Amino acid sequence: MVETMIDFMLGPFTAISDFYFEYQIIFNTLIVGFALYKIIFNKKKNKDESVS
Repeated sequence: MVETMIDFMLGPFTAISDFYFEYQIIFNTLIVGFALYKIIFNKKKNKDESVS
């Protein structure tokens, strides 16, 4: 169902959605990993600033 909606919205750009669906595990892993990295290191940075 989601794939049908994306195909309808993208129209002639369906190659983009095909590429994403083929490699979505890699993309989603990178995005979640980057978000976790930012959360962990921002907490550490804020903790270091509050100590000084």
